[in-house]
Amino acid sequence: MSDDLIKNCNTGIKKTSNNIEAEKKQDTIITIQTLKNVLKNEHDDANNLNTEKSNESKDIADKSEKFLEFLKSQETQLKLAFKQMDRNHDNKIDSKEIQETMADLGIIIGIKEAEQLLSRVDLDHNLAIDYDEWKTFLLQSSARSLQDIIKYWRKSCAIDIGENMTIPDDFSVQEKMTGIAWKTLVAGGVAGCVSRTTTAPLDRIKVTMQAHGAKVANLGIINTIKSMISEGGVSSLWRGNGVSCFKIGPESAIKFLSYEVYKKFVCRITNNTTGDVTLMERFYAGALAGATSQNLIFPMEVLKTRMTLRKSGQYSSIYDCAKNVYRTEGFQVFFRGYVPNLLGILPYAGIDLALFETFKNIYLKSNNETSQLQIPVYVSLLSGATSSVCGQFATYPLALVRTKLQAIPMVSYQSTVNQFESFAIQSDSQKITMVSVFRSIKKQEGFFGFYRGIGPNTLKVIPAVSISYAVFDQTRHLLGIG
Repeated sequence: MSDDLIKNCNTGIKKTSNNIEAEKKQDTIITIQTLKNVLKNEHDDANNLNTEKSNESKDIADKSEKFLEFLKSQETQLKLAFKQMDRNHDNKIDSKEIQETMADLGIIIGIKEAEQLLSRVDLDHNLAIDYDEWKTFLLQSSARSLQDIIKYWRKSCAIDIGENMTIPDDFSVQEKMTGIAWKTLVAGGVAGCVSRTTTAPLDRIKVTMQAHGAKVANLGIINTIKSMISEGGVSSLWRGNGVSCFKIGPESAIKFLSYEVYKKFVCRITNNTTGDVTLMERFYAGALAGATSQNLIFPMEVLKTRMTLRKSGQYSSIYDCAKNVYRTEGFQVFFRGYVPNLLGILPYAGIDLALFETFKNIYLKSNNETSQLQIPVYVSLLSGATSSVCGQFATYPLALVRTKLQAIPMVSYQSTVNQFESFAIQSDSQKITMVSVFRSIKKQEGFFGFYRGIGPNTLKVIPAVSISYAVFDQTRHLLGIG
């Protein structure tokens, strides 16, 4: 007799004794019928318990069988995709096979990019991918068809933190023809609008501190918010956000189209005929694309600053703002602050890109080899946010001078009445230049005057990145490209 059987018998005897005791309390005489009834009840309870256990075991077995069937199905699909890429049937995939497979799908890449893709999966560093490495890499994703696997392999995302994205995503010929490229741009635009709208109050505080300097900065963020609400209500915290969101569309489209042109131009200069665009070539093409988009949409930057700093009732719409500014200050006002803005593009792009790659490499080196399979989302987000903050910090003085130039003549802040009031520049506004503003800030406010508003600007980065990523990912799914 097994231990389980002995245990069950002892339990049954104990229950029977307890039931007999209960019958004794009700009747002093225990009849044969009473004993039969008690034993029958115990027998029925045991049968019910065994039936429940049997059903539970059956459910577990069914679920286990279904799960095993699912795993077998997934592995079968991975094997089929692996065999499709293994063109010479040596049970390994090399960089040449990756390049040829992508070419068949309409995705033209150079041998260097193929080698980079291979290195993410090649754990033993033998310059080839075996099936175990392939399976380990793809178990992290839901991609099973060859097209989905390639898309997952090359996946990139556009994160908008309210500043200019200097280097756009690279899209294949097939992605452009099927509309994936434009859907990605739309997803990025929607994410940018939601992100900028959410963090608009912090952006308005930053612009106000940049324009008015110590007069507002010394009040602090909380008192500045109170003053804004007192002057124009809660909705005044979102002044200028409409222009900020409106300019995302043309800015992204111009940058995307010009980036493709500049990539070919830069590759021609560097005599790169391999079709593989290097990181530095992407950087220069991206910087030129950023400068082009800024040239064409810069008047909207000026309008954004004016709409952000306006008093209640000063302008009824963006058009009204543009009409009044043009009538009183002339056409040249729409390009005020253009030089410091242009000077800031290249160093911002260089610092942002270099640090982003550095942070990712530090993460990879500090972890074991399996971490090379796929960089976690939080690492990409933190790397992007940190590198962007560093880039902004290095070029912040130029951004501050740009805002001051765009705001002249505009408004000043009087802390005595906590209201924004218009004022007239005593000197001729045409004589106010980038250099004169730099000198004025250094003389009146010192070194820290160049970083007015850096606090709210930094505070908005993490929520902006998180919101932008979440909305971008959801929008991609809604558009069928997730």
